[in-house]
This record gives sequence, structure tokens and C-alpha cells, in this order.
Amino acid sequence: MSVTPRLICFNKPYGVLSQFTPEGRWRGLKDFIALPGVYVAGRLDADSEGLLLLTSDGPLQARISDPRFKMLKTYWVQVEGEPDDAALAALRSGVQLNDGLSRPASARRMDAAPPGLWEREPPVRVRKAIPTSWIELGIREGRNRQVRRMTAAVGHPTLRLVRAAIGPYTLDGLPPGSWRESGELLG
Repeated sequence: MSVTPRLICFNKPYGVLSQFTPEGRWRGLKDFIALPGVYVAGRLDADSEGLLLLTSDGPLQARISDPRFKMLKTYWVQVEGEPDDAALAALRSGVQLNDGLSRPASARRMDAAPPGLWEREPPVRVRKAIPTSWIELGIREGRNRQVRRMTAAVGHPTLRLVRAAIGPYTLDGLPPGSWRESGELLG
């Protein structure tokens, strides 16, 4: 008897680890997902929000999380300041990080916060003298805290980081702390 593989799309709130067990001040996935036999495919830091995929299929888990497969991950990033064309061009061509040059990314300015984006709890700190703006960044690798390091490298530290998509899977219509099962697995 074969078991049908499962793929879970979870909108991970701020302050939740990409593991089932809580640790220190951070909550774990067990507070939100009570499904046996599913495992996280990739990571999202506790201070980041958004799409996290879980699956019961080992090869699919590897395909999603292994940088060799170059699956596109799309992020909405609130940054300090207003990135100019040169900063965006640097992100698009790759920036020097302490562990080497990043691969080229897609990067574009967003006019405002993405439509339907929820308020973060706790709220992002606001400094009246420093404006903030949003960019959409797409990367095909997954180094530790890479998006944050990339935006800092071009002079615009990340204030809020939301993963909006992994390959064809998106956050569309999924409130923070909620999950849905995807009927379609990557082929």
C-alpha cells in the first residue's frame, strides 16, 4: 500500500522556528501544525515570515531545499531607505558577501507594501528620520540569512522579510499561522 505524498504550504508568523520543537523565546511549528510524517523543506529564520513548505516526500524535500536545484524563492523585503537604480543593479548582478559572491537575483522596487500584507506582531520599529521602502527580491540559492546580508551589502538593511513564493507555491489567501495542503506536487 503506497501512501500519497503530502505537501503543506504554511504561512509562518514572526517568532516561529522552522522546526517543530520550540527553543528559548521562539515557538515551534507544533503550535500550528499537528500532522505526523511531514518535514520542513528549507528554512526560514524565526525573525522572518511567510511561506514555509513541509512534505512527507523525501526526494521532494531535497528538491525544494537543495540549492543545486535552483528553485526560485521570492521575497518581499522592507528596507531602510529607498534603494536607487545602482543598488537594485548590484542585487541583480550579485553582491559580495563574507562567504562569496551571491548569484544574480531579480530585484524590483515596489510602490508600497504588498496588497493584503498583514501587520507584523510585534510591529517593525519605525524611525521618523529614516524612510523605508519595499523591494521584491528573487533568489535561487539559500545561504544563511542571505537576503538580509544582500540588502545590507547595498546599503539598505532589512527591517521585515516575508517569503511570498517558492517555485509555483505562494502565500495567496493564506493568513499567518495557517496552512493548506497543496494538491499539486512538483513533477
